[in-house]
Amino acid sequence: MSRPELTTTVAVRHLPEQSDPQTGQHAFAYTVTIRNSGDITAQLIARHWVIKDSNGHTDEVRGLAVVGHQPLLKPGETFEYTSGTRLGTPQGTMRGTFYCMTEAAQPFEATVPEFGLTVASALH
Repeated sequence: MSRPELTTTVAVRHLPEQSDPQTGQHAFAYTVTIRNSGDITAQLIARHWVIKDSNGHTDEVRGLAVVGHQPLLKPGETFEYTSGTRLGTPQGTMRGTFYCMTEAAQPFEATVPEFGLTVASALH
């Protein structure tokens, strides 16, 4: 039986040149690699991110596509994109869900496990 499955990896980096700790602005870039690890073609349609800072403030971001793309991935193919977010604290987390569709119009979700957003100096 065919199964849809997308797997994700995320790499994060702090952007000190776009941050202003005095005003509580900490900018981060994150690069997401999405791989079709299933055995049928799938398209990423929309996304939902949950972003939390270390004070417990939560932002949710929902929308169609990722950076203007709705990639169609055949089995084994990958799509990579970079985006960014800002936090009011030097530490926080993000997690997400990609809403996807198979060529046979079967909807499914691909989760992005929680990952950390951390300014290196906040660890000391």
